[in-house]
Amino acid sequence: MRTHYCGTITSELTGEQVELTGWVHRRRDHGGVIFLDVRDRTGIVQVVYDPDTEGPFATAESVRNEFVLHVKGKVRPRPEGTVNPDMTTGEVEVLGLELEILNAAATPPFQLDEHSEAGEDVRLRYRYLDLRRPEMQQRLQTRARITSIVRSYLEEQGYWEVETPTLSRTTPEGARDYLVPSRTHPGQFFALPQSPQIYKQLLMMSGFDKYYQIARCYRDEDLRHDRQPEFTQVDIEASFVTANDIMSLTEGMLKSLFVEVLGVELGEFPIIAWDDAMRDYGSDRPDLRNPLKLVDIADLMREVEFKVFNGPANDDKSRVVALRAPGGAKLSRKVIDDYTGFVARYGAKGLAYIKVNELASGVAGLQSPIIKFLPEDVVLKVLERVGAEDGDVVFFGADRKGIVNDAIGALRNELGRELGLTRDGWAPCWVVDWPMFSETKDGGLAAEHHPFTKPVGSPEALLENPLAAKADAYDVVLNGYELGGGSLRVHDERMQSAIFEAMKMGAEAQTKFGFLLDALKFGAPPHGGIALGMDRLVMLMTGTQAIRDVIAFPKTQSAADLMMAAPSEVDEQQLRELNLRVRREEKKEES
Repeated sequence: MRTHYCGTITSELTGEQVELTGWVHRRRDHGGVIFLDVRDRTGIVQVVYDPDTEGPFATAESVRNEFVLHVKGKVRPRPEGTVNPDMTTGEVEVLGLELEILNAAATPPFQLDEHSEAGEDVRLRYRYLDLRRPEMQQRLQTRARITSIVRSYLEEQGYWEVETPTLSRTTPEGARDYLVPSRTHPGQFFALPQSPQIYKQLLMMSGFDKYYQIARCYRDEDLRHDRQPEFTQVDIEASFVTANDIMSLTEGMLKSLFVEVLGVELGEFPIIAWDDAMRDYGSDRPDLRNPLKLVDIADLMREVEFKVFNGPANDDKSRVVALRAPGGAKLSRKVIDDYTGFVARYGAKGLAYIKVNELASGVAGLQSPIIKFLPEDVVLKVLERVGAEDGDVVFFGADRKGIVNDAIGALRNELGRELGLTRDGWAPCWVVDWPMFSETKDGGLAAEHHPFTKPVGSPEALLENPLAAKADAYDVVLNGYELGGGSLRVHDERMQSAIFEAMKMGAEAQTKFGFLLDALKFGAPPHGGIALGMDRLVMLMTGTQAIRDVIAFPKTQSAADLMMAAPSEVDEQQLRELNLRVRREEKKEES
């Protein structure tokens, strides 16, 4: 039906007859001559119909945006002064000789070009139209290219692609599972995998040595702009490896991707200990393009009378920090009030600050509502420690460690952007030496990565002081986003049992993971791996702000599919076959 794609019509084809198919991107009628911009996935080409070709011209008059066309015509140079250097096809046009309307189209609910101002809910409701937009097609083309390069790279390194099941059993991986009722096993459920973690470890125990998969995963969790309930990850596992082996493989793959897709050299990947990342940046995914750092000042605040500071300063589970913002003294009171509201989202009860107008004048050269509560020597020591200069503002955080890290770490990122301190470009790094466990609200233990991560040390040392245990884990971070997390895995049954014991899983460990504990008894090799978020990687590489822009059919923030109207109710017959009954809460009558 066609001889060429629209985006391939260039001056090299001048004088040739071509056949094109595609959608009408735009129709223009200029003084009796009709211009049709015809679009397919490769680009747009201008097709011209003049009154000399009566039949095709009459057809062109009836054409509207998004009609599907079959065009026959002759390639010719554009008239002088009409060349469009921004288009691959901008030097030529096609003189239309024949025209067939393959399908008419209703008026789209929004413009399908760069000028579209449609809200996201409308775009997702009509996703099949949204995907026609050139920028969306370019993003998904880039995604396909990234996937292809990843496969080629890993296969050149000797990795085999193996598919693992999507119907499995529930496992503790940090989020709620999506459950699937079994018709043949009444009252029992499959779980969709949060990751192929256990399966890929079992493949190592089966002697496969090097595995990878572009894996579909599912997590029923609260959503953010960079998360979805179903997502794709590059899943990698290998036997007889060290952490450095996996980190080197990952670096090589990412560097190859950025060179081939963006023409960018990523450079070095600095290695940062988890403790240092939390101390300096308040985050285990630091954006190293931003030079700002948190500075601990608890030792200076332990003896002050100001309870806001001395309480946390004398509590081992709390933290007091200062954050210097160079040039921040120009910030208005309203802006600072806005920052106070910003940190409140992370649980902070307030945001203390000191503006440094003239450091040489001592306290008299400072502006702050908290100075009157602090001894002068303490204030000056704080300013000296953070390296404050005239024109700076110093912000403070004092609360439980988690709240301070989250709130002031986020403020660090916000200030970096607002004050123009965060440089352009790419800043990758590794975060290593993770804690094995974190404490839950009820006083229990949760694995920071997952309970199959290999701790540093012996089972006895782990059980003696679980919260002091470090994990042989490593995360790769890019521009403040976690691209992937990995670790060496437990390959010894005694250690795996000790981890389950530390987490107080009791009989649940045997019930849920008896098969894994058994497998570990039959000669499991040392092994490790990593999983990289494909959606997040493509989001960063295409320069968009949400992973929904790089997924063909994403969900909303509430995990709904507006186009398919899913999730939806099912009929009673289906429920009976699954031995299920839906319990609906009755609405209380208003008194």
